Amino acid sequence: MEFFKSQESLTTLQWILRSIVGFVFLLIAAKMLGQRSISQLRFLDFIIALTLGNIIAHPLSDEHLGLKGSMITTVALVILYISAIWLSLKVPMLKQFFDPPALTLIRGGKLDYRNLAKAKLPIEFLYAELRKSNVEDITKVAFAAWEPGGTLSVFVDTPYQPVTPSDLKLPTQTFNLTRPIVTDGHIDHDILREIAQDRAWLEREIQPADLHDVILATVDGKHTVQVHAVKENNRD
Repeated sequence: MEFFKSQESLTTLQWILRSIVGFVFLLIAAKMLGQRSISQLRFLDFIIALTLGNIIAHPLSDEHLGLKGSMITTVALVILYISAIWLSLKVPMLKQFFDPPALTLIRGGKLDYRNLAKAKLPIEFLYAELRKSNVEDITKVAFAAWEPGGTLSVFVDTPYQPVTPSDLKLPTQTFNLTRPIVTDGHIDHDILREIAQDRAWLEREIQPADLHDVILATVDGKHTVQVHAVKENNRD
């Protein structure tokens, strides 16, 4: 465990061991932080991501720094982060600080310049975000807001929304979710258990293909299995 401590120099193996420990430790820390900090970077998430990155990066590149101090600091920051999230759920003022409400940028086809300035967004960027939502004209927008996570929520006014089967009172089929049950010859046993079937049933459903040759097979809500890709056997 000498690679944990400050050294005048580290061997190649010690650098590798330090990298492995640092990587695994960051995985555990990220798991403790939760999916919120991974899926979107809000104010508090951005601060913690920058801080943790700097803390771990230094001992992984400088042999004169030990890993122990960085790991203790990281654990302390993770605890502080979790505590801050918990307190923000209990104290409205903290919630307002850490997770400010969305800023309304467009309402009824009219731009709110004051909130646009608060969000520090140029009009060109706003139009770029609108194009991502397939909106080319600001007058067609009923409501658009800049979310704390750094995304634009856009709701098109009713006359410009696409017609749906319910609008035309047309009959529709129930939603049928399709999921991959075999990928590269490996079975997703969780799905298999969920639909109350076994391996023998699956092998019958994918015939004449062999299970180990199946690149992708899917199953839908009606338990219909469809093979999409199969490995080609090498022939001389």
